[in-house]
Amino acid sequence: MVIKILGTGCPNCKKLEANAIEAVKQLNRKDKIIKITDIKEIMDCGVMSLPALVADEKVLSYGIIPSVEDIKKMIANF
Repeated sequence: MVIKILGTGCPNCKKLEANAIEAVKQLNRKDKIIKITDIKEIMDCGVMSLPALVADEKVLSYGIIPSVEDIKKMIANF
């Protein structure tokens, strides 16, 4: 699975990235995590509120920072 962290590099975006990395680690998965900071690419994903978490092109969250446990629940279904 490809997990995208959408954001401009603010502290909230960095926290979401850290939580996603930890969630993947705790689940012992090999998912690829990509940071997207380009506004055009972010808009192409249909997200208007940041930060956002996208897995395999499906928006899982936006405008919030899900906890590690929440992210684990979100990506476990993939």
